[in-house]
Amino acid sequence: MAYFGPETCCPPLPQVKRIAFVLVEHFSMMAFTGAVDALVTANLMHPATLYEILVVSSEGEPVLSDLGIDIPVDCQFSQLGEHRLDTLIICGGYRVRPRSTPAMRTMLRTANTSGVILGGLWNGAYFLAEAGLLNGYECAYHPDGRAIMSEDFPKVSISNHSYVLDRDRISCAGASSSLGMMLALVKKDCGEIFANAIEEVLSCDKMMEVIDVSVTSIDCNPTLPQTLKTSLELMRNNIDEPLSILEIANCACISRRQLERLFCCYVNASPSRYYLELRLTHARQLLQQTNKPIADIAVATGFVSISHFRRCFHQLFDVSPARFRKGFL
Repeated sequence: MAYFGPETCCPPLPQVKRIAFVLVEHFSMMAFTGAVDALVTANLMHPATLYEILVVSSEGEPVLSDLGIDIPVDCQFSQLGEHRLDTLIICGGYRVRPRSTPAMRTMLRTANTSGVILGGLWNGAYFLAEAGLLNGYECAYHPDGRAIMSEDFPKVSISNHSYVLDRDRISCAGASSSLGMMLALVKKDCGEIFANAIEEVLSCDKMMEVIDVSVTSIDCNPTLPQTLKTSLELMRNNIDEPLSILEIANCACISRRQLERLFCCYVNASPSRYYLELRLTHARQLLQQTNKPIADIAVATGFVSISHFRRCFHQLFDVSPARFRKGFL
C-alpha cells in the first residue's frame, strides 16, 4: 500500500532536515538524482515537508554533470552555513578527479565540527577521507578506486557493500546505490514503513513486469505458494466487483481456512483485510489521478454505499476522500 497514513505510522520530525549536495565537475547525474529523488518523494508522501534540499558548488556557478548537462546551484561554499545543516553529501562520479581543495577541506571540517552527517556518492567519500574525516569509519566506494583508497587512507575501512551508514557517515559505491543509501537515511528518520513505501513507488519497475505498487513487496517474495499467488491475482483483477473470500479459495483450489493461514503467514493480514486495503488503495489512486466523482470511484472499487466507502477510507488513511483529493488540487 503506497503510504498515506496517520501520524502514528510516521511521526513528524522535530524539524525540517536540511541536506546539502555538493556538486563536483563531472559528478554522476544518476547518483545525484537517485539520492534527491528519495528525499523529494518523502516530502510528497508526507503531510508535512521533511527535507529541505540545497545544491552547492565551490563558486556558486552551475556545475557540469557527467551527461554534459549544467546543473544550477543554490549557493557557494562561503554562503552555505554549515552549522544549520543536518547532512552534507559530496557528489562524485566516474570522471570526478579525486583532488580536494582548501575550500572543500575547510567546509567539510567546519561541518564536522558542527555535528553534521557527512556523506559521499560514488568516489565522493575521497574528499572526506582526504580531510581526515573518515578515520575509524567504514565507507562504500566504487570498485575502481578501492585500491587507491586503501593505500592512501589506511585508517579508513573500505566496504564491499553498495552503501554504508556508519554513525554520522554515509556513503555509496555508485549510481545505482544512491537511492538505497538515502532510503536507509529516511528509514532512520521516519521508520521502516515509510521508507518501504517510498521504495515501492520508486523501485516497482525493477521487476520483469511492472505490477501494482500496492502489492510490490509481497509479489517480490519468491517463496510465495502458487495458491497464494493465484489468490492475490484474483483480488487484483476483481476490484470493481469483489469476489467473496470463499470464491477466491475455491478458484485457488484450497479451503477458506487454508487461504486464511497462507495470508496470515505471508501477508500478515487476513484475506478480507488485505482485499479491502487493496481496493481502498486503488480508490486513493483514482482520487489523486482522475476527476471522477467520489461516488463513481466508490462504485469502481466495489463499494455499494458511498457512506461505507468514506468510512473505510478514513479509517485506513486517516483522512476523508474529499480532503485527500483537495490536497492534490
